Amino acid sequence: MSTPALKVTNLSVWFENGSERLVVVDQISFSINAGDATGLVGESGCGKTMTAMAILGLLTTPGIKVSSDGIEINGRDISTLTDNRRRAVLGRDIAMIFQQPATALDPVFTMGQQISAVYRRHRGGNKQQARKNMLQALEGVGFRNAADIAASYPHELSGGMRQLAMIAMATICKPAVIIADEPTTALDNSSRVLILGQLKHLQKLHRTAILFISHDLAVVRHICRDVLVMYCGRLIESAGCQDLFARARHPYSAGLISCIPHISSERPAPIQSIPGQIPTLANLPSGCHFAPRCNRVEERCRVSVPVLDFENGRGTACFRPL
Repeated sequence: MSTPALKVTNLSVWFENGSERLVVVDQISFSINAGDATGLVGESGCGKTMTAMAILGLLTTPGIKVSSDGIEINGRDISTLTDNRRRAVLGRDIAMIFQQPATALDPVFTMGQQISAVYRRHRGGNKQQARKNMLQALEGVGFRNAADIAASYPHELSGGMRQLAMIAMATICKPAVIIADEPTTALDNSSRVLILGQLKHLQKLHRTAILFISHDLAVVRHICRDVLVMYCGRLIESAGCQDLFARARHPYSAGLISCIPHISSERPAPIQSIPGQIPTLANLPSGCHFAPRCNRVEERCRVSVPVLDFENGRGTACFRPL
């Protein structure tokens, strides 16, 4: 069996405030093989972005704690690296496409300067070599006028163009793993289609493993091979993308799918919303966190935590799966 491009084992994130401990990510484990894309889905506030930040080692604010039994890239554990060694890994072996490029990019440098800086930090070379590779990276994500984009500042580009430029920055060193955090949020449909197409192209071209974080299940269905469903910091279902959409086994997963609107010439069935709201970190229910909103709840759901049991290649953390 080949070594996964990304393997996360028992990752946890929590806030500490005196004796109070608020768990954001609760011992999650998963792996992604080279050339595969895995979606991480769930409502806002369920811990998706915190998972990504913890994998990258970016949660350094006092009061935030991270623990794991390993975060491996092609078999190398990066969870115990020092800050200096981690900076050598970020951008070279693993990169992130942030949700809001307008705030992630530096407004005082051109796109060419920022992308070239990533290349020179990890690959070395002179300015001419860096510029050549920078222009190739911009052309690789679909820019025909790469030189004009390189000379532009972030505020001079549209949202879709900034996102494409950030993809070029993330892929210029051909990392083994890319984490894409809501890369199509707030974009028009044509920009969304273009960005998804470029991600799939780069995935095939470099056999890059992609962790695709989104709450848009229609987008996840288009790009991902497997899906991880997250709720209140826990993974509650893991399945192949087609299997999940054909027959979700966890009631929460089924609820998310039922919220997808369908366009049809006939009158579509009404959208079935999930009752209630996601609980706050300070008021997480005991047992299964989804129990207060579940229509299949029974007494043991309120007192015991269901384990993510795997059967026939898919896992479900539920005492009464569908």
